[in-house]
Amino acid sequence: MKNTSKTLLLASALLLGGCASSTATNQSDPLEGFNRAMFSFNDTVDRVALKPAATAYQDVLPSFVQTGVSNFFGNIGDVWTMVNNFLQGKGEAGLSDVMRVAVNSTFGFGGILDIASEAGIQKHKEDFGQTLGKWGVGSGPYVVLPMFGPSTLRDTAALPVDIYGDLWTYATPVDVRNVGAVVRVIDMRASALNATNLLEDVALDRYTFIRGAYLQRRESQVRDGADAKPTNEKAIGPQS
Repeated sequence: MKNTSKTLLLASALLLGGCASSTATNQSDPLEGFNRAMFSFNDTVDRVALKPAATAYQDVLPSFVQTGVSNFFGNIGDVWTMVNNFLQGKGEAGLSDVMRVAVNSTFGFGGILDIASEAGIQKHKEDFGQTLGKWGVGSGPYVVLPMFGPSTLRDTAALPVDIYGDLWTYATPVDVRNVGAVVRVIDMRASALNATNLLEDVALDRYTFIRGAYLQRRESQVRDGADAKPTNEKAIGPQS
């Protein structure tokens, strides 16, 4: 169910994006030469390592185990989301996040079970890049980071803060933390397998698709989905 819903969401975005103009400007991407090189590097890493690992993960592990892994790390992420909601002045959303973490950490066996969602407590997703955007910091040019994928100058500056704001960064012992980080990445990649397979079949220029996706999505996230400015890009699809 988790993979199906994400695939349907991306498919809908692709269909909507396909109606956009194909004469996209690159004003938001002055570093396109560098970005395409990094995109190619990331794509190679994905094809050689991440995608095969994620495919094996999805094929071997039962779906309820995958859901538990996703819920566990999602619960950890809710803590940083809570902090950013408060930093953005969204007190009601921040209190909702507090309740989510409390419920899932206690009754959900450390977050393995998402009891909060079953109880109707909404899940949010906020990071420090969105917080900077709320504070009025412009996104700056589009950047593709090695391993991390699509970003902007603002989101790149916020990345170290997001890393240090992630509670898993402080997990001990180090071996457990490292293994958990790998599992987390593979689980995230597995959840997007169907969607990225669809993207590969549809997109003529995946770089342009993904650039448009990231810029539109980030604009929408910063504005909480309201009055998001179009980017004039052709279509949609995440590189992760």
